[in-house]
This record gives sequence, structure tokens and C-alpha cells, in this order.
Amino acid sequence: MNTSQPNSSLVKYDTKIIVSTSGKGKKAGRGVSTPSTDDSTSKNEDYLNSLLPPKETMEDGQLWVQYVSPSPATKMDVIRLQDELDKRLMQRQARESGICPIREELYSQAFDELIRQITINCAERGFLLARVKEEIKMTIQAYQTLFESSIAFGMRKSLQSEQRTAEMHIKIEKLEEENYKLEIEIEHLSSDILDLLEKEKEAKAKGEEIHQGQCEEFVNRNQEILNQMKQVLEDLHPR
Repeated sequence: MNTSQPNSSLVKYDTKIIVSTSGKGKKAGRGVSTPSTDDSTSKNEDYLNSLLPPKETMEDGQLWVQYVSPSPATKMDVIRLQDELDKRLMQRQARESGICPIREELYSQAFDELIRQITINCAERGFLLARVKEEIKMTIQAYQTLFESSIAFGMRKSLQSEQRTAEMHIKIEKLEEENYKLEIEIEHLSSDILDLLEKEKEAKAKGEEIHQGQCEEFVNRNQEILNQMKQVLEDLHPR
């Protein structure tokens, strides 16, 4: 049987066959050749088509279908698959680590090709392997969801942090402005205190000067009174 492998997939496919010229007709059976008389082989092919559905394309108003190849794989086929996988990883510049959709896609195709090869020989192994792949896919999707959630959480926290930072900057500016106003008020109050101290000093000096003058006046008046009393006594008791 003539086979081909589309450039878009690592899975091995049969040659495309026409199904309908209108694109609305019922799908034909697999290929145009005489069906196999081997029930086991036919059953495995049915299992294979259920695991890896055929591709449908419209070309010039005609519906074409392309089934996965039912040909068993040889050792060389597996080696070529590995080489082709490495080649496409390099050509499409897939990342060697971390999340990479290209690497995920190519490894998924390689996994499907392995499922095809195993299902041909043993349908049960193929179904089990497909189940393993589905479980791995679900696990990856769970990790992707967790990763996206963590990214969203990180973005929210980053935005909240930026908002708090902006609020703190505004608060700092207000406090600095209030501090500046208080410093000016302190300068004014300090100046007022100095003026009051100077006035008080002047008032005290003036008060002391007045008090000194009054004391001198009282002393002089007392001295005059004493002199007058001496004069009166001398007049009353002349010597």
C-alpha cells in the first residue's frame, strides 16, 4: 500500500482518497481497495481509527479523507521517527525546557505515532497507551491552569503593590508638605519666642531702672526727713 507522511504531522498517514464530489455525501469505507478478510486486522484498524480519527480536507469542492496508515512499523521506522522529531524540534526552534507549545505539539504527534504502531499489533496496548497519554494531557492542562492562575495572582499582587506604592508616595508627599508647613510654623514660633524674650528683657531692665530710681528717691527723701528731724531737735535743745 502506498503511504505518505504529511509535513504537518509526525503520524504516518495513508494516501488521501476522495469521498464525495459535493462535500455532503456519506463517508466511504477505508480506501478503495477490497476490504481485508482478516477480522483481527480489520478490528485493529477500527480501533486505530477510533483513537486517531482520519483527516478531512476540501479541495476544489471535493471532500478528501486521509486515514492513519495501518502498516506495521519496523525498527527503522522508529529510528526515522526519532530523527524526524529531533529535526523538527531544531527547525521550529522549540525550547529545550519550560513551557513550549511547539515542543508539546511535536511530542504529542510522536506519541500518536507510537500509539498507531502499537495499536496495529495489539489494540489493547494501544488503548492503554492512549489512556496514559490522555492522563498526561490532563495533568499538563492542570499544571497550565495552575500556572495561568499563578500568573494572574502575581499580576494582581503586582498591581496591588503598585497601587499601594502610589498611595504611599502620595501619603509621603502630603506628610512632607505638612512637615514643611510645621517647620515654617516652628520658625515663626521660635522668632516670636525670641521677640518675647527680648521684650521681657527690655521690660525687666526698664522695671529695674524705675525701681532703682524709686529707691534712690526714697533714700533721698528719708535723708531729707532725717536732716529736718535733726534740725528740729537742735532747735528744741540748743547747745
